[in-house]
Amino acid sequence: MTARVQDDLAALAEKGRRYKEVDGGYTKAQVDVEVTDTSVVGQSATLQLTERTRLYLPFTPQEVADGAPEFEELSVPHTVKFTQGSDGAWLLSSDKADTEAGPTPTTQVSEVDAADGPADGGGKADEDEGSKDGASDADPLPEGDDSGDKPEVRGNYNYGKMVAYADKHWDRHNSAYRTYGTDCTNFVSQALRAGGWGPKGAVAPRTSNKFWFYGSSTLTTSYTWAAAENWYWFAKKHSKRTKILNNVWKLAKADVLQADWGRDNNIDHTMIVTKKHRGTPYLTYHTSDTHNKSLKKLLSDHPRAWWYAHRT
Repeated sequence: MTARVQDDLAALAEKGRRYKEVDGGYTKAQVDVEVTDTSVVGQSATLQLTERTRLYLPFTPQEVADGAPEFEELSVPHTVKFTQGSDGAWLLSSDKADTEAGPTPTTQVSEVDAADGPADGGGKADEDEGSKDGASDADPLPEGDDSGDKPEVRGNYNYGKMVAYADKHWDRHNSAYRTYGTDCTNFVSQALRAGGWGPKGAVAPRTSNKFWFYGSSTLTTSYTWAAAENWYWFAKKHSKRTKILNNVWKLAKADVLQADWGRDNNIDHTMIVTKKHRGTPYLTYHTSDTHNKSLKKLLSDHPRAWWYAHRT
């Protein structure tokens, strides 16, 4: 365990250097740990705990007042195990971050890119959808060209309410909704609904990508509500509530970014933009719960991914 911790610290230091190069890194950290469950069987003890971390960004108070995020936040569940030695002392034997299939949390390291996640809450749709639009380009835009402004309110959509919902529930999940094992698209659907996206269908076949609705059980909730791949087809093709931007740097607040980690034409992850400062979008998402992570860091972490930037 000592050797593993030393290796992890070295890998985190390298990650920190990369983050500083691409986006200025962080100035300080604040970490709190909440133990949610314990069990002891013989000489083995298991703790379920949640790490809550704030990583302060290198912005001045004036820049924060002008709209820059003060910090990035994350909430990561861990399973921690201890073994009791012959002298009665408890020794740490393992620490596993329960990150499921989302992006690797900032405070964690991984030897591989994010894995393709299960279609939690979704599956094969009734329609044969054909081919997707081309993925959004990730190359930096010419200076002064971000095309990322949009009104706070447009028609029946209130983008401010979408962002406010995500800011409030990125960590403290809304008890009015179920939490899925892979919860990213469920969370984004909630935020969009809070900002004016109305349900489509309600009693329609949940297996069709033409509909989008939430019900009291998974059997009365559409695939498109909680599964990233299904959501793409409803939002972009069938409802035309979004359009795919040709470049991820054009994302504005309340826009949605999706990722296909393995480039296998199956979208794995969904995020919402909650800040934009000096041309950089900041993303908020579940699995693992993260608030205001810069696009620069996400691109640095996942260089192989295909990205789909949705204008909502």
